[in-house]
Amino acid sequence: MNRIPSVSLRGVADEDAAAPPDPAALARWARAFCVIRFDLERGQLVEACFPPDALTAPGGGGLDRLVAFSSFPDSMSHHLPRHRSSVHDSLFSFRVPDPSSPRRAFLYGFVFNRQRQDERLPRGGEQKSVVILSHAPYSSLFRLLLQILGPLCFDVGPSALAMVATHVAAWPAPAPGRPMELPIGTAALRVHLPPAADDPGPPPALLPANPSVPYGLFHDADLFAAFRGLLLHLWTLWELMVVGEPVLVVAPSPAQCSEAVAGLVSLVAPLLYSVDFRPYFTIHDPDFARLNALAEGEVFPPMVLGVTNLFFLKSLKSIPNVVSVGSPNPNSTRVLPVGGQSLGNGTNGTPGKLKLDKLAINKFSPTSLLNSIKLRREGPLSLMTEHKEALWSTYAPTTKPDTSVLNRLIDAGVSPRIEESMSVVNNEILRRHFLELTTNFLAPFGPYLRTTTPSEGTSPFVDPPLLPPFHADEFVNGLAARGPGKFLSKRMRSNWLDLYRRFLEGPNFMPWFRQRRAAAEQEQQRLWRLARMNVDIERLMSKMSELERIDSFNAVERYLLREMENSGKGSADSIAACQKLKEDLQVAFSVLPKDMQQLLLSNPKRAVLLQGNHEKITGLNGTVTQTSL
Repeated sequence: MNRIPSVSLRGVADEDAAAPPDPAALARWARAFCVIRFDLERGQLVEACFPPDALTAPGGGGLDRLVAFSSFPDSMSHHLPRHRSSVHDSLFSFRVPDPSSPRRAFLYGFVFNRQRQDERLPRGGEQKSVVILSHAPYSSLFRLLLQILGPLCFDVGPSALAMVATHVAAWPAPAPGRPMELPIGTAALRVHLPPAADDPGPPPALLPANPSVPYGLFHDADLFAAFRGLLLHLWTLWELMVVGEPVLVVAPSPAQCSEAVAGLVSLVAPLLYSVDFRPYFTIHDPDFARLNALAEGEVFPPMVLGVTNLFFLKSLKSIPNVVSVGSPNPNSTRVLPVGGQSLGNGTNGTPGKLKLDKLAINKFSPTSLLNSIKLRREGPLSLMTEHKEALWSTYAPTTKPDTSVLNRLIDAGVSPRIEESMSVVNNEILRRHFLELTTNFLAPFGPYLRTTTPSEGTSPFVDPPLLPPFHADEFVNGLAARGPGKFLSKRMRSNWLDLYRRFLEGPNFMPWFRQRRAAAEQEQQRLWRLARMNVDIERLMSKMSELERIDSFNAVERYLLREMENSGKGSADSIAACQKLKEDLQVAFSVLPKDMQQLLLSNPKRAVLLQGNHEKITGLNGTVTQTSL
């Protein structure tokens, strides 16, 4: 029996559902909780759902059918043990378009699938899936929650959906990018949520201080286990993801292909990955018809598709990059070389270092040469007869595999007991390296995102300078003259500039750059505002000419009116800023010539600003605001 360990949840099944969960509070985390059954006569059916109408509401566009078809393997695995009665549990995920969204939005499905083989049952077995559907890609959270909800549904029935939904609705609002402790029954789920989609992450010139903190999606993906047989290809796969190339990921099971797709997306953190990706893609997906109808020679759109159905090798044969991962045996995620020897040098189950000579795909021998030629000649269609881990691609990579990173990886030997802990160590090594690689790759864009603050003795009451304009040709020419930097120069070939050109032309660059640019502009506004709050206005005005003092008075007034608009929202920070600017305005007014003061006071709106009374005033732009100035 191959079962996922469940988390203890004493008391949940005994609690009374005193009141239904608040729909708005529940929607902050999840759209629906479902139990889906595979019926021998009717196919996939939604057996239970909470909220009851979550998948069938008007405008849903067949969401119930789409979720149902995405929640099962393409077929009952014939690799399961041939026992009289056996149970196989698996976790996987999918991502599908949200038919109820007016814009191109997606829903994430997290699945606990149970396959039970029993000769006494029709067709020798049955399948059920428990699904959490959410707008948020919180894989680390929902995988933990599924290990509670999945077994609970099989123990107490569909009523478990409402029980768990009640606990989820009681959680505080999600705090993206921060650790959270979320109670459920007598248990607590400790998770660190990924950053929000509009969170630009750390500046590209700075390496994140703590690589264990998620700086992108799917930080919990088991990168090492998913690509253990293809470790030397990880750098090519990283490039394919950076430049937004289409990739087809083929695996024997949904768990393996969805984990591999999640691992690929996580490779490029902290870069915002803007390409459409589907951890588990089926022929029932609404986009399949469009992709299947692509004409001969038509360019395949940027997508990463995880599939288990080998039919896709023929129907989507225009995809230029195909990677096959995983093992057909669900009881073994480890890849052993021919002859049954371990990749490591550990004995008696003790961990050892991975041997690079076992991993080397270009080590010459007559057998390896013939196998390589055969693999290349047959192409991905060779998977129709035998599953093997391989990468087929016409892409010429720039980045070289980093052997110093591979040398640090640890092999668990033959002991499954310590396999999981070794994967944690290896994932940390790989993730730290690719985080550093991506950060260094993005570093040359730093000057275009660099903020400034007022220099000593200058006035902060002027508009901040604009960020440097970006022109792709000038950037490439300047980068060619400067070079890629010490870190990248050791790891990239002489054609490294081509990678930057592909990145600039690809689908990931502009969304990431615009987001970073907007964040830099916002940060610059914050820094200049902070400078205005800390400036000694009397000292500043003492060094100015009469004309400069008049200009400064007008500038302080302009910023005061801007802050007054924000203070109407009740922000304590804005109210404090208004008070400081009010005092600065009075100081600036006091050093002006008498005739100028009289002229300024002739404007009744300005006169109110300078009086400091508690009253409603109409700003110079016509905005009515109440302030205690």
